[in-house]
Amino acid sequence: MKDFLNTLTQTLHAHANAHIAVQQKAYMKDLFPFLGIKTPLRRDLCKPFLQRSFLPPKKEAVQIIKLLWLKPEREYQYFAQELMYKYTSQFEKDDIELIEWVIVNRSWWDTVDFIAAKIAGEYFKMFPQQIKPVTTRWMKSGNMWLQRSCMLFQLKYKMKVNVVLMSLFIQQLQGSKEFFINKAIGWMLREYSKTNPVWVKKFAAENKLSNLSRREALRLMK
Repeated sequence: MKDFLNTLTQTLHAHANAHIAVQQKAYMKDLFPFLGIKTPLRRDLCKPFLQRSFLPPKKEAVQIIKLLWLKPEREYQYFAQELMYKYTSQFEKDDIELIEWVIVNRSWWDTVDFIAAKIAGEYFKMFPQQIKPVTTRWMKSGNMWLQRSCMLFQLKYKMKVNVVLMSLFIQQLQGSKEFFINKAIGWMLREYSKTNPVWVKKFAAENKLSNLSRREALRLMK
């Protein structure tokens, strides 16, 4: 594990760019420092560390993910979530604890959206019995990012979207003034409109959505 972390750190730091880092930090509202590695280069640099033959055992990977998540530079969180995605086929029921932890720590859309749609989405496919208790807790938490994750974990489910559950989340979040909540509602509805535009149009007509949610929901429909 130590060798994995040291090699990754050395690789990324060798390609740090202070000028780019300033731009990236400004784009993220000055919330996080960056090494200054643009996405295409970062992915190329990290690709060897995500090869199946190089992946550490899952137990070590969980420790690595937590350590990387606490590092200041944002590139480490990007790699950590991509590393976590490599273990989705090995998920166990208790892994929801790690998923929730990365959602509520160092939270912003750039990590939460990946975790919700790609990681939580896969977890709930494997453990559908966990959907109700976990999302109920998340919705009641008052944490905007957990609530956004409730909206977005079905983003790529297509025909398998549970519309009753999606409708319930939207109705519970109606009236929210949070941009990221209203954007998520619209995004989820817009994505589902690719599968079932009639349902989305009817839902939008029958429910009081924010202007942002409605605009996003109906964007693909004329």
